[in-house]
Amino acid sequence: MIIKAPIDLELTQMSGQTSQPPWLRQEDSFREVVMVGDKPVLFDVSQSGDYLDFDFTGDISKKQAISKLNHIYDLDFDLNKFYKYLSNQSELAEMSEFCRGLRLFLAKDEFECIISSISSANNSIRRWTKSMCDMKEKWGNKYFDNYYTFPDKVIIKDLFEDEVEESLVCGETCGNNLKSCGVGYRAPYMKKASELFTVEMDLSEIYKMSYDEAFETILKVPGVGPKVADCILLYGFNFKEAFPSDVWIKRIVSHLYFDGKDISVSKVRDFGMEQFGDNAGYVQLYMFHYARMSGLMQKLK
Repeated sequence: MIIKAPIDLELTQMSGQTSQPPWLRQEDSFREVVMVGDKPVLFDVSQSGDYLDFDFTGDISKKQAISKLNHIYDLDFDLNKFYKYLSNQSELAEMSEFCRGLRLFLAKDEFECIISSISSANNSIRRWTKSMCDMKEKWGNKYFDNYYTFPDKVIIKDLFEDEVEESLVCGETCGNNLKSCGVGYRAPYMKKASELFTVEMDLSEIYKMSYDEAFETILKVPGVGPKVADCILLYGFNFKEAFPSDVWIKRIVSHLYFDGKDISVSKVRDFGMEQFGDNAGYVQLYMFHYARMSGLMQKLK
């Protein structure tokens, strides 16, 4: 079926958003097992002109499948209206041409987004996506022959951190530890986050919070600073007023708005949220990819 909402599927999939790794590519399609309620469903999406060609396999209705797809690719967001917003600001006017069709790639599993975002801190896109894929294959549930869900928080909570701990308890190592997936120093943060969301926090409650309340709540998660918290809120919970800020966004914002002056990352975050309002998350996404694709990032190094 054709879903008539403009999108660049490959750009969206490969844009490094920390909601999840890119889906498995099979020729022209991206495929992934998605839990809809408690039912596993195989989603198959490909590009059809400016739109998505969508098929699914699983015991749910067409309406349920489309609703979930709309959420993951944020298809209800009006890109054309956003492009008009960009074009009305001289600093942002070129961005839609370099990133046309780029959408938020929202979490199909909020807990996966939290662990992915923790893993992404001080890490390359290639490395953190590989770590998440390895975790899925080691400890996730397998469906439809070769597709894995992300492991439940209860499972990660009870994993060993590294080979030393595993060897002390079991007398041998067999890769049943988080560091075997290349997450490095982030392993204890992942275990503590898993315990926190198993014992103390209910992920569904975050949807009911204001942005500020949700931000302060996510900052309590071990291994989560302001940038990772904003990534979690944007990609995991669709808080579009989030403006994840790091050294690269700082350089871009400084170049576009402050004549290259050195300003703090925290001030850049405050500026982005105030300046762009409900468009902040999309502006940040487009800024980063515009800088990569236009050569601006190379100039700012």
